[in-house]
Amino acid sequence: MKIKRKNVIIIGILILSIICIVIAVIHILKWNRDNKHTQKMIDDISQIVDIEEIPDSENIEVIEPTEEIPEANPYWDYIKMNLIHVDFNELKKINSSTVGWIQVNGTNINYPFVQTENNEYYLTHSYDKSSNSAGWVFLDYRNNLSTLDKNTIIYAHGRLDTTMFGSLKNILTSGWLINQKNYVIKLSTEYENTLWQVFSVYRIPTTNDYIRTNFKNNRNFLEFADMLINRSAHNFNTKVNENDHILTLSTCYNDNEKVVLHAKLIKKEAR
Repeated sequence: MKIKRKNVIIIGILILSIICIVIAVIHILKWNRDNKHTQKMIDDISQIVDIEEIPDSENIEVIEPTEEIPEANPYWDYIKMNLIHVDFNELKKINSSTVGWIQVNGTNINYPFVQTENNEYYLTHSYDKSSNSAGWVFLDYRNNLSTLDKNTIIYAHGRLDTTMFGSLKNILTSGWLINQKNYVIKLSTEYENTLWQVFSVYRIPTTNDYIRTNFKNNRNFLEFADMLINRSAHNFNTKVNENDHILTLSTCYNDNEKVVLHAKLIKKEAR
């Protein structure tokens, strides 16, 4: 009886091991399939979109700082940078929920982003709305780009193959941080083209305290901005005042932590 029981236990372990291996193989195959689809989607988009760098025009508005900024501060170089302009007509034929385009210096992030009625759909769907674990880059459903909230939030998965926001993890490395040219984000939407200056980057256990779009009053907003600045892994010597608008990028670093970037609006042009 003891021998039979031992055999049953061994057989049970073998069966369980086989099941685990089969599940792992299925996950690997699905991950690989989703990666290939995502890369094809990226390649297809690059074929139909022309990202135009545009020189300053009479419609350019530089957001004047309320505090004195030293001449050595890279802010003075950033506001001379060209904005980007994207025609969304062809993109909207693929996905009518397209609301903008984002470029982050020093990363692979150079994608259209979308918006829907919640913050869950594009965690499991690609740009063409097909089911895909890689998801896509998406704007918080509460944000309104036509009026621009005090905090505009964009999310995407931190993919191991560096697609989506996978390369956002670079912002915590010395290689990214030592190059001041990286401290710039460019957006193009149907309403305006904008330039943003990075003021905080960090890795943190998963929390929602930075996922806020509006604030009760200026004091509440400044307390929020101070929290973000104090949390930063690097001192960017960039202040945020009560009139500023913030851009937040958020992704997973691992199952329990997030990588987050915050920037403030410094230049814009209405379309």
